[in-house]
Amino acid sequence: MIANRTIILCYRKIIDAAAVKTWDKYVYESSYSEYRMQAQFYDQGKKYSSFSELVQQVPAAEKLHFLVSAAVTGYVDQLRGKMPDITDNMGRACLSFAHHRFEIVNSDIKNKEMHKVAINFFSQSMVWHDSVGQYLLLSPSDAPPAEDGIRTTLVPLQPFLGIYSVKEN
Repeated sequence: MIANRTIILCYRKIIDAAAVKTWDKYVYESSYSEYRMQAQFYDQGKKYSSFSELVQQVPAAEKLHFLVSAAVTGYVDQLRGKMPDITDNMGRACLSFAHHRFEIVNSDIKNKEMHKVAINFFSQSMVWHDSVGQYLLLSPSDAPPAEDGIRTTLVPLQPFLGIYSVKEN
C-alpha cells in the first residue's frame, strides 16, 4: 500500500499529419495555418523552411510555441476540462485537466506533412491511493468523502501518460 500521495498526471497528446479524429484534424490544420503565418515574421527573407532551422538561426522564434497556441485555444476549450483519450477501466473520461501547454514539435513551411504539435495536459491534484497491476487507484484531492467512503477511479498506465509530480501527504 502506498502512503497517501498527491500526484499530478501529464498526458502528452501528439498530433501530426496521420491524425484521424476530427478534433485532432482541426488542431492540426489550425496550428499549421497559424504557424505558416507567424513564422513569416521571424523569417522575412524566407531562408529557413523548417521550424528547427528557424529557431536555431533566430532564437526569438521560440515565441512561436506561444503565438501558434492561440489557434488551438478554442479547440482545447471544447474539451471542457476533460483530458482527451484517457479513460478509466470502465471506458469513461475520468481525468480533468487544470492547465495545458502547447508546443510545436516540428514543422516546415514547404512541407505540411512535417508539421507535428503536442499538447501537454496537466491533471488536477489527485490522491494516489494504490497501484493495482497497470492501474493507478485515484481520487480527486478535493473530493468530499461519501457515506460509503471516497469515490475512486482506476486509470490505466499507458503511453504518453505519466506522473508529473508527487507530493507526500
